[in-house]
Amino acid sequence: MRKSNYDKFPSTPLEGNLIKGWDSIFQTLKEKLAGKGICVIECYQGVYIEELEKHLPALEADLVIKADNLYHAEEKIRTLTQRWVTDDRLFGRRASFTYQDFLDEDKVKVARNEMKVQTGLTLVYGHGAFDVAGQADVVVYIDMARWEIQQRSRRKEIDGLGVSNREEDASRHYKRGYFVDWIVCDELKKRLLPIADYWMDTHVPETPKMITGELLRQGLTKTAHRPFRVVPFFDPAPWGGQWMKEVCDLDRSKSNYGWCFDCVPEENSLYLKVEGELFEIPSNNVVFHETKALLGAPVESRFGEDFPIRFDFLDTMEGGNLSLQVHPTTQYIRDTFGIYYTQDESYYLLDATDEATVYLGLKTDVCPEEMINELNEAQNTGQPFDVEKFVNKWPAKKHDHYLIPNGTIHCSGSGAMVLEISATPSIFTFKLYDWGRLGLDGLPRPINIKHGSKVIQWERQTDLIRKDFINAVQPIAEGEGWREERTGLHENEFIETRRHWFTSTVTHPAGTGVNVLNLIEGEEAIVESPTGLFDPFVVHYAETFIIPASVGEYTIRPYGLAEGKECATIKAYVRFKN
Repeated sequence: MRKSNYDKFPSTPLEGNLIKGWDSIFQTLKEKLAGKGICVIECYQGVYIEELEKHLPALEADLVIKADNLYHAEEKIRTLTQRWVTDDRLFGRRASFTYQDFLDEDKVKVARNEMKVQTGLTLVYGHGAFDVAGQADVVVYIDMARWEIQQRSRRKEIDGLGVSNREEDASRHYKRGYFVDWIVCDELKKRLLPIADYWMDTHVPETPKMITGELLRQGLTKTAHRPFRVVPFFDPAPWGGQWMKEVCDLDRSKSNYGWCFDCVPEENSLYLKVEGELFEIPSNNVVFHETKALLGAPVESRFGEDFPIRFDFLDTMEGGNLSLQVHPTTQYIRDTFGIYYTQDESYYLLDATDEATVYLGLKTDVCPEEMINELNEAQNTGQPFDVEKFVNKWPAKKHDHYLIPNGTIHCSGSGAMVLEISATPSIFTFKLYDWGRLGLDGLPRPINIKHGSKVIQWERQTDLIRKDFINAVQPIAEGEGWREERTGLHENEFIETRRHWFTSTVTHPAGTGVNVLNLIEGEEAIVESPTGLFDPFVVHYAETFIIPASVGEYTIRPYGLAEGKECATIKAYVRFKN
């Protein structure tokens, strides 16, 4: 196993001032306000409101209004959101609420009347504070990345918007966030990103940091005009393995790591480095504020403010099989969940043992009714399901690429290190069988045979899978010290992937929109601009990195420890023509 040089703390460096600690933060705000006007402190869902409230007296406001106290009664909010949250443990339906739907107009009117007669300093804080105030002399935004929100919900430390639900299991908490709360928060955040006076990072308890809104916006603009990486996060899994511990230099005392999200901007964080310190924000702030520069006009036209490409790791080295699963078809995800595109994906094998396998597609002449009946029987009785009676089991080796358009039954077997390249929708996995095991919470993981049976593409059987879904590699071009291959994806998928092998400089042309790459072979490489648009950017083995569309043409070559050796990248971008 190679020595790790994987960077777990990538950042965008900025020149500016960082304000640290509650005392310094409130002193700055007091000086800015001079004892009068309206100060709004807006909070994303998941912020520790109790911590904020403990320190609010330092602002010495004459009138204090908590936005959360002006919501409709909890029962009304639960009734309002039930159709979208649903009773399902995992899945809801995408809503389109804003804070106006949660706030009681009569309560807000009373609060605004109090504000009108106040001649001193008014503070409005909490979830929806800006919409309560209606105006502000100073706007402070306390942000929160979804990954940290998930950690807090697992520890039962936070509630949803307008509901006391911290005791619910983490999957239900995530579901309310995904389908309701984060949509509400993001709608307001998008309005405040261009105008907020200050932005705060409270991801580490009792260690708040604040920068000006102007510096934040400079950081987002700089990030969207250079190669960058989001902050990877790692998580254990019932099937998790040991590979990432060594390659990514993770805590060896943990039982396993199954997941790494290293390019899922709606989930990941982004670090800005200010005065030598890391300032954490959600990485989708770049998507919201610099959409066209990041994605490119054609991708923005198709996906709006969604980042459409997802890279993550699935580690089953010395682990177990993933659940047997299928992803919804496009029409099904629209009709059932209100999501407008689905999770097409692929498995790229970064590494594999000699015994590694991938389950993909159905056996020839499989009987759908028989298979669904046996899946249901396994679920109802706890008896094993004979996976290999119905599903192909393929030997897998390093650098294989398996294409998995929606509706295709699949899962990684044990002994594989998968780089999963997929479309972004992230929770719509219909598990059909989970090998009789429990989740990390000690409970059976949800099985979704009913959903899955409605989207399985039964014609995707052995011969078709072998021909069109495994290592569909086509040579594209070559030059001195490099060659380019098309490795997929399937014609039904909107993502194109290209693999480059190189011992010298490779030029990547402009005009393909945002690119997402991973260094799949070689110790390190350097990304450079032929026109000097950005500073040279060094990447290491297994690191995923993003090249914004604004960068245009760029080059990659072996660097440092890899000079004189063969390296390889895999690149994904949105396909507009074959």
